[in-house]
Amino acid sequence: MTFHAPFGQPLLTFPELDKSPLSIRAKALVFVDPRSQQLRQALERLAPQPLPVLIRGETGTGKELLARQIHRASDRGGLFVSVNCAAISHTYADAELFGYSAGTHGGTASSRAGWFGSANGGTLYLDEIADLPLAIQGKLLAALENREVTRVGAAHPQPVDVRLVAASSIDLAQAVRAGRFNERLYHYLDEGELELPALRERVGDILPLAEYFVGIYCVRLERPLPLISEQAQQALEAHTWPGNTRELENVIHFALLVSDGEEILPEHLDLPDTAPLASLAAQLAQLGRSREPQTTAALRQLLEQTLATLDGSAR
Repeated sequence: MTFHAPFGQPLLTFPELDKSPLSIRAKALVFVDPRSQQLRQALERLAPQPLPVLIRGETGTGKELLARQIHRASDRGGLFVSVNCAAISHTYADAELFGYSAGTHGGTASSRAGWFGSANGGTLYLDEIADLPLAIQGKLLAALENREVTRVGAAHPQPVDVRLVAASSIDLAQAVRAGRFNERLYHYLDEGELELPALRERVGDILPLAEYFVGIYCVRLERPLPLISEQAQQALEAHTWPGNTRELENVIHFALLVSDGEEILPEHLDLPDTAPLASLAAQLAQLGRSREPQTTAALRQLLEQTLATLDGSAR
């Protein structure tokens, strides 16, 4: 399925989309901004290498999506196994990661391979790796270095072939200094590091991403693609996106639910009032294209007005 971009961007194609809820999450990286293009190039260099990868970035930037792309671009034929370390109980973290033998975990009659065993031959993605207990961080490092794990209750280790991709929204170097993260594990992960910039730092991706989300949600809602009005585009670009890509997706979904016409307007966006800033941005763009001699003075006046508006919004 191919969608025409309403604001002049190249066509976006989503051949794997269907109408099931599980298909709605973004399945492709949308990298248009120059910073994103640099990240794409770094990813293409790093993905085929047999190295662990550490992805740094704020919550909601799409770190798991990047990790999945690393797995797809590698030559590993096994599964991509995603684990949210913040959701693992500290009591059972050992068994969850490394597995357990029959009769040792709550008296169960069956054994379990654990996340490492499930990712054997593939990629293990550990989101928010700093949330793992320190003792488990040490066992994780040993498993990665020795390429073997010992299940809870087992007498002998088992070989594993796992590529680790880890992600963190905090500064792991600072966590090491604070005694909250294993220093050797940090240096192990530091062999390959990617930083996923916040959405506010790659403004060129905002409108292409908005179009992408319009497309996938229109598939689900079985409705024609609306245009994103120029004023709505300005509002989207003026917003600072503290929730990053995830927030943008939610905003677009909401806009499609409350709009019933052929166009998404600013009032359909559940955003703070960015109309003054959007208007100023439009005026600045217009003045930038002008060659009139009074342009410099007009720009100075408009910049002073912009600073006053920003100062007022900060209060």
